[in-house]
Amino acid sequence: MTLATSDTLAAHHRCTSIPPPSIIFGRSSVMSRLRDVVDPIALVPIPVFIHGATGTGKEVLANYIHQRSPMRDGPFVKVSCAAIPGSLLEAELFGFEKGAFTGAGMTKPGLIELAHSGTLLLDDISELDITLQAKLLQFLQDGTFTRIGAQAERRISTRIICIANRSLQSDLEQGTFREDLFHRISGAIAPLPPLRERLEDLPGIMEYLLLQFAESFHVRPLPLSPAIIRRLRHYRWPGNIRELENVLRRYSLLGTPEALLEGLKLRSEALPVIEFPLHPNSPLKVRTQQLVRQAEAEAILHVLQEHDWNRTKSAQSLNISLRALLYKMRSAGISAYAPYKGDNKVTPLEALSPPD
Repeated sequence: MTLATSDTLAAHHRCTSIPPPSIIFGRSSVMSRLRDVVDPIALVPIPVFIHGATGTGKEVLANYIHQRSPMRDGPFVKVSCAAIPGSLLEAELFGFEKGAFTGAGMTKPGLIELAHSGTLLLDDISELDITLQAKLLQFLQDGTFTRIGAQAERRISTRIICIANRSLQSDLEQGTFREDLFHRISGAIAPLPPLRERLEDLPGIMEYLLLQFAESFHVRPLPLSPAIIRRLRHYRWPGNIRELENVLRRYSLLGTPEALLEGLKLRSEALPVIEFPLHPNSPLKVRTQQLVRQAEAEAILHVLQEHDWNRTKSAQSLNISLRALLYKMRSAGISAYAPYKGDNKVTPLEALSPPD
């Protein structure tokens, strides 16, 4: 076994600067409801499960919970379950004794021990190896664990926060994530909505980010015109707040509206347009059904784009089976083999065939 240093695998610090609550939660009703859940549970050191699409601010919310918890004076330790192989992750999490395996030339405490009296953030918990899930479950049940190669149990107190880019429902159904562990890590569940579902928060987030970049880069970008702001409000932000941050960073450095819109133009032009032809005299029930189908098809398209047209990951993100996703794609005329072909328009009457 070849070990890397913990510094390269996890963030370990006592205080991290995060945006103020007015920026994290904004003014939208969906985030207001989330704060009503988060603020009380922050005061009680129970495990929390945060899930949401990439770029929605899951780590920021985890840090917010830590800084408002009774363990806020302790360390905040982050480890990525996806970035470390299972055999190495066990040693990094639980530590090992000298001579426990080849290359273990010294005793080393694990990240769980380093997070004593603080918070341990497990990023991409969905990628945790099934064998490690059992060991983590034992620790969550009684607060004890054993270093690799040791006999004696150790007991520590740390808060566990787990984050994932999906709700784990599909993982539970497929048996790749233990149900008993899920119940342990989800003492409280905090779902983060995508940015397109909280667009009323966009102006405040933009103002905050532009001020941060102005201070960091020692620049004074010109105020955004009302036309540009309208364009940003109508963009769907598949990359969420992280994408907004990248766009505004680019604008702050280059200082031109063209620089700001360039990336958005590429993303928005890449999406086909869904059209469901409707007779002008169609009854209300038929119109409603068509609108629902159109909204569903557009939602599927954006999730597919967010996952680079990986259908398996898209199905997991949507909490449906791969078979159901393929059926819905065929029903909407979305090719199951390629994003689109021909012009930028897809209709349910023109199903796309697989490439030769």
